[in-house]
Amino acid sequence: QVQLVESGGGLVQAGGSLRLSCAASGCTFSSYDMGWFRQAPGKEREFVAAISWSGSSTYYGDSVKGRFFISRDNAKNTMYLQMNSLKPEDTAVYYCAVHRGGSRYVSRNYAYWGQGTQVTVSS
Repeated sequence: QVQLVESGGGLVQAGGSLRLSCAASGCTFSSYDMGWFRQAPGKEREFVAAISWSGSSTYYGDSVKGRFFISRDNAKNTMYLQMNSLKPEDTAVYYCAVHRGGSRYVSRNYAYWGQGTQVTVSS
């Protein structure tokens, strides 16, 4: 059974950086395209970034382009999200998931969601 565990969240001041990790088990991680989403209180789950199985292709939501960077280490079964120049509006629970096909930008096309990690950016 596929399990995804996010970590690395926390409290940071605006302008700071955090790196999130998504550790996978129970699957052939290197076969899967993966993605990061986030959800703030009272808002819908929002696409953040996605990466192909090889890591050669990456995709970003407009609100994080140029500030966030997605990567993966298939030898470690882990995906990362480097978040720089953080803003208070980046505050949310961040989730990783496996892309099953179709649009990469839509949460319904993902499965095996982790439990999420809280990121709070203070102004």
